[in-house]
Amino acid sequence: MEVIGIFIIAGFACYALLFEPLFLLKQDKVESIFLQVRQRLGRGILLGLEFLVAADIIHTVAVELTFETVGILAIVVLIRTFLSFTLEVELSGRWPWQKKE
Repeated sequence: MEVIGIFIIAGFACYALLFEPLFLLKQDKVESIFLQVRQRLGRGILLGLEFLVAADIIHTVAVELTFETVGILAIVVLIRTFLSFTLEVELSGRWPWQKKE
C-alpha cells in the first residue's frame, strides 16, 4: 500500500509538471496553466496520502499491535489527516462544510 501511495504521488507529480502544461499550451490556455497544474498535483498528493494512511493502519494492525505502535499510528494519522484537510482547503478555496458556489 505504501508503494502504491508513493507511485500515485510521483505519477501525478510527473503528469502535472510535465504533461499538463504541454496540453494546456496547445489549447492556448496559458492563464490557466498554473491553476490546473496546482489542482492536479494537489489531488494526486491527497490520493497518495490516503493510501499511505491505509498502509500505516494495515501495518499496525497486522504486524505488531502494542500501545506504542497504536500511539505512533494515531500521531501519524493525525498529521496526515491535518495535511489532507489543509490541502483540500487550499485547493477548493473553502471549508469542507461550506456549500459550493
